[in-house]
Amino acid sequence: MAKVLEVKDLVTKFYTLDGVVHAVNGVSFDLDEGETLAIVGESGCGKSVTMLSLLGLIPSPPGKVERGNAFFSGGTGRCDLLQLAAPELRDVRGGQIGFVFQDPISSLNPILTVGEQIAESLTRHLGLTREQAHRRAIKLLEEVGIPEAAQRYDSYPHHFSGGMRQRVMIAIAISCSPSIIIADEPTTALDVTVQAQIVDLFKRLRDMIGMAIIWITHDLGVVAGLAERVLVMYGGRVAEVALVDDLYERPQHPYTHGLLGALPRIDTDGSRRLVSIDGTPPDLLIPLVRCPFAPRCAYAFERCWEEIPQLMPAGIQHQVACFYDIERGGPRSG
Repeated sequence: MAKVLEVKDLVTKFYTLDGVVHAVNGVSFDLDEGETLAIVGESGCGKSVTMLSLLGLIPSPPGKVERGNAFFSGGTGRCDLLQLAAPELRDVRGGQIGFVFQDPISSLNPILTVGEQIAESLTRHLGLTREQAHRRAIKLLEEVGIPEAAQRYDSYPHHFSGGMRQRVMIAIAISCSPSIIIADEPTTALDVTVQAQIVDLFKRLRDMIGMAIIWITHDLGVVAGLAERVLVMYGGRVAEVALVDDLYERPQHPYTHGLLGALPRIDTDGSRRLVSIDGTPPDLLIPLVRCPFAPRCAYAFERCWEEIPQLMPAGIQHQVACFYDIERGGPRSG
């Protein structure tokens, strides 16, 4: 399978009055054509900042992408997103890479109708006429499950429920048939029934358009039936990456163990207690000089306090950044 995105050693910092926030610390990953990759971790671990960095959406100042590469293979060939000039990046953003933001009510323009906002992307990236964009926008509203799409074209965002607004955001993101859709916690503010509908919608659109999906979430339960691979982040770094079934069956990082242990399950008798990860997330104002999870880890030993673990093989398409081998019960070789 061809790679549609290859990110290498991404570093993003924020220069604030309180100091330098080391938000993303050497993140590397890749994405295959048509693949769904879930990026999981608690709030503040760098999931969203990583994706916003790739598309030039980090406010500068105070944010700055310090180094890294993001090789994107789209319809116009291979390019490094982090080296593109602003006009070139605007052509990619929205046209070849779509973005579904976490909060649609603050992402949609309140003084434009939803139809106008979809049509804007079509005229900007595909060069459609107003009439062509109008017809295509109605079709997109139908595809994402908006009832009476022709009538709702002229509705404003506040006329829609949260789930319907999220569907409008998805319609904008897929309007130009992009190679990649980045969905930043698109179901967080929705009830569980609507969450399931949005997940099913993404599956259907993925199969219909053939796009790759990066699904950002803090909830491992949501991605179980959606993603092929899962990337776990902690402290602005990649802690573990594996095929979804392998990650659930044999997690290798103590943080992943904690996330899965905190996940309610329906296949138990109810006597199993949920796991709570002791401690607090790392202070990203302090540069990393050791494993970021060491203060909260029950398996931490001397090496964890002296070095930053790099990703190491832990199975087929499975890598973990941890010095301790949980399965073997001792320090990991290598």
